[in-house]
Amino acid sequence: MNGVPHLDDGLPYLDGDTVRGLVPPGRAVQALEDALRGGLDPETTPPRPVVDVPAGQLLLMPAFWGAYAGVKIATVAPDNPRRGLPRIQAVHLLLDAATLSPVATMDGTALTSLRTPAVSALAVRRLASPDARSLVVFGSGPQAWGHVAALREERPVDRVTVVARDPGGAARLAERCAAEGLTARSHPASDPAWHRAVEEADLIACCTTARTPLFPGRLVRDGAVVVAVGSHEPGARELDDDLVARAVVVVEARSAALTEAGDLVVPIRDGRITADHLAGNLAELVAGRVDPGSGPRVFKSVGMAWQDLVVAAAAYEAWTSRRGDLQ
Repeated sequence: MNGVPHLDDGLPYLDGDTVRGLVPPGRAVQALEDALRGGLDPETTPPRPVVDVPAGQLLLMPAFWGAYAGVKIATVAPDNPRRGLPRIQAVHLLLDAATLSPVATMDGTALTSLRTPAVSALAVRRLASPDARSLVVFGSGPQAWGHVAALREERPVDRVTVVARDPGGAARLAERCAAEGLTARSHPASDPAWHRAVEEADLIACCTTARTPLFPGRLVRDGAVVVAVGSHEPGARELDDDLVARAVVVVEARSAALTEAGDLVVPIRDGRITADHLAGNLAELVAGRVDPGSGPRVFKSVGMAWQDLVVAAAAYEAWTSRRGDLQ
């Protein structure tokens, strides 16, 4: 690969604003789809070691594809929000695949906030009705807003209901949605008034730190799409057995989901479903090899290193192109 920067030239660092400016949500979705169509196999992504430490977890996420390899080092610190800090923080190191020379570092927190909704949006692109307009979002943090923005790129969403444990956070996110021209309302999670919104929703995005199911799965109507991104632990889940058992379930990769996705690990352990219940992974969905069926559709994401790599590569290539234009 020509033009690979050397360490003694100064390794470029792309901060969060730069990453977001270089790769808008729609571009991230397309980069992910292009990689999958180009032959990227999510099942070959190395498993990520998760190390428990007193403050939370350390995650090491390596991947390789095409012209690049890379690794994201992420931290999960549950007490950080009360300190005014992000719960998840990260840095990504991007490497030239041929030489394994570092080419850039970038804000991995921004990368995570960008690629997770983009992965969900790619699944929605294949699973949701073209006229899906109503969205229920569980959670009020960065991922909740990221999913509103990304899903609007894929479907004509004009109504959003925000449900969160923190009434103030739910109200603020609803206000942000309204400021973007959406009809928006909020409910604290303790108020069952939001049940009707779930019953009527075309799209449901679960973006929380919950360890137990957020809502009765029987509320979800046939044809609705539920994306669940909040957990990567085998004992934590956002969806109940009833919903998972009657839904067509798509995952990023079977290997990762059957190890890390409590939404699936728990009902398999309890005998409600088997591993064969999974209808396909994201590559198979993009290739048109998954029948969405007539019932609910569920996309369960745990977050994988290949996604970070693809979006990081898109950011780096956009940065080098822009830099070249200025020279």
